Amino acid sequence: MSTLLMICVFSFVMSISPGPVNMITLSTGMNHGEKQAMPFVLGATLGFSLLLLVIGLGLGTFIEQFSFLLDTLCILGSLFIIYLGFKLMTSSGQLTFEKVARPSFNEGFLLQWLNPKAWIACLAGVSVFKLSPNDPLLYVFILLYFCICYLSIMSWAVAGSRLSFYVKSHKLINIFNQILGGGLMLVAVYLAYSQMI
Repeated sequence: MSTLLMICVFSFVMSISPGPVNMITLSTGMNHGEKQAMPFVLGATLGFSLLLLVIGLGLGTFIEQFSFLLDTLCILGSLFIIYLGFKLMTSSGQLTFEKVARPSFNEGFLLQWLNPKAWIACLAGVSVFKLSPNDPLLYVFILLYFCICYLSIMSWAVAGSRLSFYVKSHKLINIFNQILGGGLMLVAVYLAYSQMI
């Protein structure tokens, strides 16, 4: 299997799998529609790509030398994800744009920098493919990951938008948001716990 194909498979699996960003994107697509979710999707994709670049340029080596930094980031990131999960759980379930907060580009961008899953994906990718700042493959990896990540996150927005067609009741949307918000909080607790053991 060629390295480029392995990079594409790695990027797809890491991007499409459920995690904090994808859960929020699914809920945003459902509550606001896929078009309204696109700023968050773009912010999350750019945030992740920049994180991948910074780790590829050497921050990964620095983090590995001072493992307590990753532990601290994991705890802070998990707290931020719990906050977002709480916001989602307590949203009104209204489909009207003015009444429900829509995650922004900035929140998508910031979430990737505080998302333990994103850090693990970046560190693993750079390590597995033995990428360094002098290796042109690093920049190919970032470009491919950007495209795959964007399409993967966007697919969650589309799925949420399609799901809203079937869930017309505000009560059902409220239940859906509570389940996703609770799931998001559980994911954050799990990520923090797994980093500490």
